[in-house]
Formats: sequence, C-alpha cells, structure tokens
Amino acid sequence: MKQLTNLEDIFSAFDRLTVLIVGDVMIDSYLWGKSTRISPEAPVPIVNVVKREKRLGGAANVALNVQAMGATPLLCSVIGDDPDGGDFLRLMEERGLSTEGIVQSPERVTTIKHRIIAGGQQLLRVDAEIEHNLADYEERHLEEHFQKLLDRADVVVFEDYDKGVFSEQNIARFIELANERGIPNVVDPKKKNFLSYKGCTLFKPNLKELKEGLKVEFADENLPAFEEAVAQLQKRLQTQQVLVTLSERGVFIAEGEEKTYIPAHRRSISDVSGAGDTVISIAALCMALRTSLPFLAGLSNLGGGLVCEQVGVVPVDRNRLFQEAKENRLYETHEHRTA
Repeated sequence: MKQLTNLEDIFSAFDRLTVLIVGDVMIDSYLWGKSTRISPEAPVPIVNVVKREKRLGGAANVALNVQAMGATPLLCSVIGDDPDGGDFLRLMEERGLSTEGIVQSPERVTTIKHRIIAGGQQLLRVDAEIEHNLADYEERHLEEHFQKLLDRADVVVFEDYDKGVFSEQNIARFIELANERGIPNVVDPKKKNFLSYKGCTLFKPNLKELKEGLKVEFADENLPAFEEAVAQLQKRLQTQQVLVTLSERGVFIAEGEEKTYIPAHRRSISDVSGAGDTVISIAALCMALRTSLPFLAGLSNLGGGLVCEQVGVVPVDRNRLFQEAKENRLYETHEHRTA
C-alpha cells in the first residue's frame, strides 16, 4: 500500500477500499402527515398523509456511510422472502449497492420500523421483526455468502442490532475466518451477544452498552471506574483495542495500556440517529489503512458529530468531514502509523 503522509492521501486511499459489513438490516419507513383533530373512535390524533418514504437502515446504513466515504461496501445479511424484502433489495439497487451477500428466507420477516410523524413530532412507531436466531440452514447460507465475499474485503464490520442474524457460534466462526486471513474486523455490539466477540480487532460500544454488557454501574463522570470497565472488557474479549462513544463528551480509545480521550466538537444537535453507524464506518476504513488509533477515533468522532446536525438517519458528508478534519489539524494532532 502507498505510504500515507497527509490527510489527502488518507481520503484518496478510502476510494480503494472494500468493506464487508455483516449484520442485521432493516427498512426505516416514514409517514409524514398533518394532524388537526382527534379521532371520534379513540383518543388518538388523525393523521392525513402528506409523504411516505422508505430508507435503508441497520447494517445497510453502515453500507451507505462506507459508500459516502468513497469505499465499496459489500453487505451480508438475512432478510425475509416477503414484499418488504423485495422493497429492501430494490432500495439497495437504487443506491448502487450489491445484493450478492443477501440471503432471503421464507421463514423470516424483513425488519421494518414504521414511524408516523406529524407537526415535526413522532406520534407512533410500529415495528415488524423477528428476533430469534437463524435456523441452521439460514446460518449455513449466511456463512457461505460471508466466505465468498471475505476474500475481496480489506476490513470486516460486525453490525449487531439484536435482530437474530448473529449467534455465539457464527460470531466465533466469522472472526476466526477474518483473523486467519489477517483481515481486521471491527464490532458495533448490542446487548445479547456483547461478550461473544472474542478476538476481534476493535470493539466499539457506547457508554450505555458498556455498562449493560458488563453488568456494571458507575456515574458517567467517574473516569477511574469507566477505565476499569474498559480494561475488564479488553481482558474478557481478548482484544487490545476498544473505542467507546461518550455522546456529548466525545470518544475514548484504548490500545492496551494507552488511553486517549477526544472531546466532542460544539454543534447544533438535531438528531443523534445513525451517529453510531457513521462512527463504525469511518473507524473501519481507518483500521483498514492502519492509521493510528487516536487518528481513527478523532475522525470517527468528527463524522458522528456531523450527522447529528441532520434530521433523520443520513450518511456522512465526505467533503465536509475532510474540511473539518483539515481545519482541526487532525492529521498533525494524531499522527498515524503507515501501513
């Protein structure tokens, strides 16, 4: 790989990367309307529909963020063989995403979250989903697709939303396959499988997930207790590298004994939805380029903050991220190691 000596080189190198994203996918469905009266049938508002929209969500939003950064995403997941599954594949094709890693199963439903919004306020969310684990044959098909795509990948993202795609068994198998090939892998965890990602390269919980996953409780301001929890996590997962997002307090990165806190940047926050997807996408790309972990954390922190200025789940704006990274002298501040 060409030596990376400045921010321009790093962003240009993103264009040459391929990211394999495996995990739970979903459709985010929005119904916008106007509400001026209460229903005579029940004490609920009547919403007159103005606009409907369906967007890619879950691990598919990570794929959109990877694509927005200039890299090539390969998405690997299981959806239902149902009308919503057809919509999901159509949305992927419309966004120029490859569908070759998607398994359709007649025994599952495609996860969809319907949001009803009026007057700028969400009135109701209706979810359709199955959360139990994959059947044996579904897991077999998923692994076949994963193996087929793995040899093209520079980095793997495990995007877990607790919707049943991951089990303790397939997590161990996927990490083993990636590690055998020397392909770095990064994890965006949820509660159920939190401690199953042993041997991963980088683990990225938020503070709430860290506390729930380890079953510990401490005040957010208690840094010694927080750092002790991270050290416990490193030991239990047998991984040196942990990135914890701390909401308005920025991010924390640990590599063995080395610890770095990176504060959040002042922003006008509109919506925090999807920020974690942006953070893991940028972290994966930096991991593939073997940048320093403080640089990885700093750029991910900037990207996560940028998407919070937008309403709804949107991919990161690469050009704005580059400009902010340049203005903040990110490369000079957190000098990276070259690949």
